[in-house]
Amino acid sequence: MRTIDFDLSPLYRSAIGFDRIANMLENINHTGNQNGYPPYNIELIEENSYRITMAAAGFDESELDIESRQNVLTVKGKKAEGKTERKYLYQGIAERNFERRFQLADYVRVTGAAMENGLLHIDLEREIPEAMKPRKINISSGKLLETE
Repeated sequence: MRTIDFDLSPLYRSAIGFDRIANMLENINHTGNQNGYPPYNIELIEENSYRITMAAAGFDESELDIESRQNVLTVKGKKAEGKTERKYLYQGIAERNFERRFQLADYVRVTGAAMENGLLHIDLEREIPEAMKPRKINISSGKLLETE
C-alpha cells in the first residue's frame, strides 16, 4: 500500500478551526494498518442515521467491548481464556482477538448495539445542535434600531 504525504501548512495559514480535519488526514496512515478482520459494513439508514454491521462469529456478547470516546468508536473482541482445547481438522472461523477503530464525525453518537446471528450491529445517529441548523431570517419592513 502506498503512503501519500500531504503538505497541510497552507490549510493552517488560511483556515481556522479545521485543525481536527488536518489531524485526521495525517492519522490516516496510522489507522490504515488494521487488517481486514473482522469484516464489516457501514450502512446509511436515513439522512442522519448509520449502522455498522460487523461479523463477530464465534464471539459472545460478554467477549465484545464497544467504547466511544472523543469522536473515535472502538470495538474490541477478546476471547475468554481457559476454554477447552479443540482439535480442528480445518478452522475457517477465526476466533482471534481484534480491535477495530472508526473515526466519527462531530455530533455523531452511538445509540445502541445488538448481536444477531453472529453479526454485531452498532447504530449511530448524527444530532446537529439547534444552534448549527439552518434557520430562516425574517425581513421586517421599517427602520432598524438606531445606535447612539
